[in-house]
Order: sequence, then structure tokens, then C-alpha cells
Amino acid sequence: MQIGISINNMGALSTKEVITRQALKAEQSGLDHIWVLDHIAIPPDQSEGSGGRYVDPLATLAFLSGITNTIKLGTSVLVLPYRPALATAKWIASIQELSSGRLILGVGVGWMEAEFIATGASLKTRGSVTNETIEFFIKCFANDIVSYKEQQFIFSPRPSRPPILIGGSQNAAIERVMNYGDGWMPMIKDHDSLISQCQDLQRRRREEGKDKAIIIPLLTLDFSALSKAVEQLSALEEAGCTGVEHIQISKTEDEFNSIVDQLAELKSKL
Repeated sequence: MQIGISINNMGALSTKEVITRQALKAEQSGLDHIWVLDHIAIPPDQSEGSGGRYVDPLATLAFLSGITNTIKLGTSVLVLPYRPALATAKWIASIQELSSGRLILGVGVGWMEAEFIATGASLKTRGSVTNETIEFFIKCFANDIVSYKEQQFIFSPRPSRPPILIGGSQNAAIERVMNYGDGWMPMIKDHDSLISQCQDLQRRRREEGKDKAIIIPLLTLDFSALSKAVEQLSALEEAGCTGVEHIQISKTEDEFNSIVDQLAELKSKL
């Protein structure tokens, strides 16, 4: 059962120095992955907690790929409708290449209307655009020469394709996992419901002859009773979860370090 944590690529702590220390702390503590968030155009009336400051997730992971060695690097999640497919595929391949294959690509359709307006993307077509973009990524990583908009080009570097995990908890997200993705990144607060839905997804994958899904739910673990957290993670693993991403925005570096220490202790008990 793998354990990861989201780092502060947003808000006051999202400086080069703090992001560096957080990534190295997580790696040295034996955690399995670190994750970055994605917002591209926060409006002033929705900026509480971040001040509207978000360091781009792909730029952040490109930077982190050069200062870490073993820990996996993930997006939770990259909003695909905001971004041009070809340029984004190039970013992803480059990070995967420079990190020696440590990227986990969590993707989603987005939800913040203001960002769709600012980027010129369409809320109505976000699902179909996401599907088309994922299909394009898969094609790029499978072929040296790719055709796009009636133009052939060489897709290089072409490392192994990172796993593509689908964010969201709606039926459309599950269908996207079945049709296009390698796994799922749900955010479901109710533990029993999460267990049930993970079991259902893995059963569908088996019945349809697909590989077992990578499932990494986003949740906030309760450290007040270590035995309870161990029990929770064990139940998730039995239900088919590959790992978890602990999401808890830290207000100080000391708070982040304390959380990492608790996650490392929890990992040692599994």
C-alpha cells in the first residue's frame, strides 16, 4: 500500500526553497509519491487560502524531477481542457524522460467556471475534449511518428507512457477509467462508499478483461489513533486500492514535516 502527500505548489509556501525542502523531506522519509495541484486562473473572490498563487503543476514536477531520485511525481489532477494537447503531451513526455519514469499523470475535466472563461475552454465539451486528449496522449507514447491535424511529426523523446489516472467520482469518471485510463483518483469522504466503489471498479475491470486499475484516492487520514488509520488503509488495500494521497494543506513547514513523519510511521505499520 503506497502513501503519498500533496505538497505546497500553491499559496505562501509555494517558493522554490520550500517546495525543494518538502519534496526532499517526503523522499527521505520513505513516502512513495508527492502530488501537485492544478489551478491556472483563480478569480479574486475564490482566492482564500491561496491568494490566487499557483505554481504550474508541470513546471513544478519538471523542477522536482531534477532534485529528487526515487519518489514518484504526480498531478492530482491536471485539467486537460485548459491545455493544448500537443504541447501538453510534450511536457508530459519530457518530465517522464527527465525523471526516469517516475511520473503519475492524474487528469480531470475541471469544474471552476471562471477558469474555463479565462482559458477560452468550453464547460459543455470538457468531457469529450478530455477523452480526445487522453487518446492523443496514448497515441503519442505508442508511436515514433504521429499524425495530428493532418501533419505528421516525430514524437521524441518517447519514454514509457506514465499511468493515466482519472479524477472524479461521478459515473462519467468511472466510464472514462474503463475506456481510456489506467486507474482512478476519487475523492469520496464516506469510507464505506469508497470501499464499495473501488470493489465495483476492480470487478468491472476483471469482467471486461482489462488490467487491474491503479486506484489512489485523495483523502485526509486521521492520525489521532494510528491503529484506526492502519485498519482504514488495510481495508482500502483489500478493496483494490494501490495507495492513497494524503491531502492536508499545510500552513507552515513544521506542520508539513510533522504530517510527513506521521505518514512515514503509518507506512511502517502496514
